Amino acid sequence: MVYRPSTMDHPSTMNYSETVQYLYSQLPLFTRDGASAYKADLTNTIALLNKVDNPQHKFKSIHVGGTNGKGSTSHMLAAVLQTAGYKTGLYTSPHLKDFRERIRINGQMISEQQVIDFVATHRSDFDEIQPSFFEMTVALAFDIFAKKKVDIAIIEVGLGGRLDSTNVITPLLSVITNIGWDHMNILGDTLKLIANEKAGIIKPGIPVIIGEYQEEVADTFIEKANQEHSEIVFASDIFTVSKSDVKLQISEKPYTELIEVEVKKNNLTSDLQPLVSYFRLDLTGTYQLKNIKTVLCVIDKLRLRRFKITNEHLKIALQQVKTLTGLHGRWEVLNSHPLTICDTGHNPEGMQEVLQNIAAVAYNKLHFVLGVVNDKDISKILTILPTNALYYFCKPDIPRGLDEKSLWLKAEGFGLHGDTYPSVKSALAAAQQSAGDGDLVFVGGSTFVVAEVV
Repeated sequence: MVYRPSTMDHPSTMNYSETVQYLYSQLPLFTRDGASAYKADLTNTIALLNKVDNPQHKFKSIHVGGTNGKGSTSHMLAAVLQTAGYKTGLYTSPHLKDFRERIRINGQMISEQQVIDFVATHRSDFDEIQPSFFEMTVALAFDIFAKKKVDIAIIEVGLGGRLDSTNVITPLLSVITNIGWDHMNILGDTLKLIANEKAGIIKPGIPVIIGEYQEEVADTFIEKANQEHSEIVFASDIFTVSKSDVKLQISEKPYTELIEVEVKKNNLTSDLQPLVSYFRLDLTGTYQLKNIKTVLCVIDKLRLRRFKITNEHLKIALQQVKTLTGLHGRWEVLNSHPLTICDTGHNPEGMQEVLQNIAAVAYNKLHFVLGVVNDKDISKILTILPTNALYYFCKPDIPRGLDEKSLWLKAEGFGLHGDTYPSVKSALAAAQQSAGDGDLVFVGGSTFVVAEVV
């Protein structure tokens, strides 16, 4: 059933709740509909931005894509830039709790009134163009960043790259964190095909930073960069990053780890010194050791463009990324008794990183609250999950959520055992009640599972 607010004939009188419900219900939404909401060209995005006076050309930007880590990388970059005194826009997706999490300026969500006004102003344009939810959201973000005159905006790719709605900007830098198995039904069923889609954000003459050198796909990026006459740098060739012996402190907040950053190659052309730096990073998890290399590479390139970003700015920003940007759900401690941690890792590579983090925690028994979406092949994930954990299978509260009984049946085939629960919260409550002293409760499998517990 399609929701139609009572004020539909007078959209300017819709309140925030009605406006957001209109956006969710009237337009194709990937969160709800999956692949059917994905538009395989930029026609609608370009048409809608023309109606909004092409705001994408009115602010500087950095474009961040990749399979895993692009959200954390985007938030870290935003934290550093705003700490350095730049008015910084941040566009990310999906959101966890509030639609407005997607669009921030200096860490603050846009106002409800800005969402209301944009929809009211452009309702006729929506009717004419029939854009997707994501296309509309991109236009809203770019319009606000232009009107608020941000100094720079960090723009996270939604899905893929080449045909993603964000791929209408001409950024100062393009960033691709890595390539992994995700959205194969849309992007392709080989890593090279997926990499080719991600490489679509590489623009003529615009430097590109690749977070990880992956032998299977490196040539794809090198060839694309050569075609576009764009400088290409692999951050993993520039920096080595090691975590210190300081452990996760679960008894106090904020939960931080000490990250040791060492320059591997002395070929940096800015003043990113000293050669060994120590950063206290509030985004915990082993994968942040990869993301920090990418961030430092981007900062180095920005310094060449006369951005005044000091090592002190880096240190101040990186230890309070969550506070500065509102980021949640990345190896986040929810409770210490019992120790309860969540993470949004939802593809094989992301889950592998999660399992490395779990292995680094001392615990007696693992209680695993697991939920997934129904349009992905989860066999690669189920294959690597530990068989000695107790599972609490649940369905995230979205139409794309996989029914908990179906998930249980699939998991049983991989030697994963547990009970089913009708909701994420009931599964978490059961896990925490069952967990004894020294046990670990982990919540994940999908961004939408984490959204219900943070």
